[in-house]
Amino acid sequence: MTDNPLLDFSGLPRFASIRAEHVTPAVERLLADARAAIDRVASDTAPPSWDTVAEPIAAVLDRLQRAWGAVSHLNAVANTPEIRDAYNGNLPGVTAFHTDLGQDERLYAKFRALAASPEFAALDAARRRAIENELRDFRLSGAELGPDDKARFKVIQEDLASLAASYDDNVLDATNAYALHVDDAGRLAGLPDDVVAEARESAKADGRDGWKLTVRMPCYLPVMKYARDRELRAELHRAQSTRASDLGAKREWDNGPAIERVLELRREAARLLGYPHYAEVSLVPKMATSTADVLAFLRDLALRAKPYAERDFAELAAFARSELGIDRLEPWDVAWATEKLQNARYAFSDEEVRRYFPEDRVLAGLFHVVETIYGVSIRESKAETWHPTVRFFDIADRRGTTIAQFYFDNYAREGKQGGAWMDDAINRRRRADGVQIPVAYLTCNLPAPVAGKPALFTHDDVITVFHEFGHGLHQMLTEVEVLGVSGIEGVEWDAVELPSQFMENFCWEWDVLRRMTAHVDTGAPLPRELFDRMLAAKNFQSGLATVRQLEFGLFDMLVHSEYVRGGDGRFASPQAVLDAVRAEVRVLPVAPYDRFMHAFSHVFAGGYAAGYYSYKWAEVLSADAYSLFEELGVLSPEAGARFRDEVLARGGSRPAMESFIAFRGREPQLDALLRHNGMTTSLA
Repeated sequence: MTDNPLLDFSGLPRFASIRAEHVTPAVERLLADARAAIDRVASDTAPPSWDTVAEPIAAVLDRLQRAWGAVSHLNAVANTPEIRDAYNGNLPGVTAFHTDLGQDERLYAKFRALAASPEFAALDAARRRAIENELRDFRLSGAELGPDDKARFKVIQEDLASLAASYDDNVLDATNAYALHVDDAGRLAGLPDDVVAEARESAKADGRDGWKLTVRMPCYLPVMKYARDRELRAELHRAQSTRASDLGAKREWDNGPAIERVLELRREAARLLGYPHYAEVSLVPKMATSTADVLAFLRDLALRAKPYAERDFAELAAFARSELGIDRLEPWDVAWATEKLQNARYAFSDEEVRRYFPEDRVLAGLFHVVETIYGVSIRESKAETWHPTVRFFDIADRRGTTIAQFYFDNYAREGKQGGAWMDDAINRRRRADGVQIPVAYLTCNLPAPVAGKPALFTHDDVITVFHEFGHGLHQMLTEVEVLGVSGIEGVEWDAVELPSQFMENFCWEWDVLRRMTAHVDTGAPLPRELFDRMLAAKNFQSGLATVRQLEFGLFDMLVHSEYVRGGDGRFASPQAVLDAVRAEVRVLPVAPYDRFMHAFSHVFAGGYAAGYYSYKWAEVLSADAYSLFEELGVLSPEAGARFRDEVLARGGSRPAMESFIAFRGREPQLDALLRHNGMTTSLA
């Protein structure tokens, strides 16, 4: 076993042993090993083959990905000044390596020769797909550019990586830095007891009396939904909406300049590659074929959804006037009024429902679904973790053989980036000594246990857990053993959300929910009549929810296609793009201080740039896929086996559309999505 835990690939990451000082020596060693392997492959004079070209490159990249992936993960979930410095200090080198790799003309020639060789036709579909993807990625990395353009492209990629890291750091720092200390208990009226208790504990941890409120979601959302104090809601809303902006606490955390620079660099990189703008580059490895197709898809859905959103808001505004004494709904009133209207209309609140969803029951119910439809078993196991609350599990097949593993990191805490996501720790691949099984990170930011009681999840929280587990199943139930196309690797980005959004549907099935509830005080299961009211409210404000996602998707696509910094186009700034999109589709009020873009990490620091439309695109696929389960039975092992075999197991080894058609027997249809969202009835 090596003294540096990041260089130990004999098993799972040794998180209990990893320190910041391990990062640089490990990265330098792995980069040197990778460059040496590339030189060996490039200088080999023998005819290229899978075993002499693709496999040795995959092997060294796998080691680098596993080690750097662990560092990146720690930077996201256990951020300390030391880890952050180690990550940011090595990020330019890692980025430069990948850019050099993508531009290596020697390696590009080897893969072109392999694709043209007699062996190519004899390879299995996964290996052929991996080679085709490599050729595409070489082109998108600038392998065909001239020397000067290659050098400029490399600088752009390094700058973009650095900007993404600082963007995320600014959002995290701004989120962690904000605190509102409340001394008057009356200001907390309406908040759930456990939220108040957590605020009290947070204040005590700071050595203060009273209560400490933050803009992390487990605190912020309950304040927005339940706090009777309108000024308190307004204060937290402004703080959350101005994070990492020119209106935020510190000028150095303002992401505004980074947004402009990111967009400028992405457009420049696209032009170097011969594309008119970055959106067209982003779509090359996706299902959608053009920016025009994506915009047409989003606007067609907006045309259908906006009348429902306008009806939703009119009902909410009328209720606020007549029942709540609010003549003009402000952004900080919307969640509060919505909760009141939902309670009045359907006679339940999210807080009431939350009492029935303790964490262990939720996970047991989730695992029951997966075990029933996919024929696997899930058992808690042990592994080194980065925080005491992180849990670890094994997935075994019918023979009892472990086929995958995953970490569950459910709770929000300081030093952890917000949101929910799945990432790969280890990818499935065939090695000389056997099959390397996949391991996934599943990360959420949900409320932690308070005052000796278990963590309690809202129904929305439950949906989030199912969603991320769907991503995890895509990673873990793959049967492909070729790096680059196993698990979620190589899957078109606008199809990546198919398995995750598919899993959300089970959260609305009585046969599923009745198994995963137990009241935190009485142990009683969720009453059927309460579930029926939840189901009746399922599409409550679905129009507003839909246009909200369409707003994000349209902004993302337009800012990456039509905005040019300093240009003479119709948009003078990214904010002007957002303003135009909001004029087109938004229904809810927006605050003049709103700085939504400054914390839109999905697009400006993540993998969804010119791809946020994927959520709605994949929702069409997921709703249509789930309709087969509605036909054959919600927990049908037959339907589950087909979905596992044709979608999950295939990973990126074939086009996502082929996988969908193989599962469903036809191309996807929009009808199921509209039906699931209650948008099939007339509004006349």
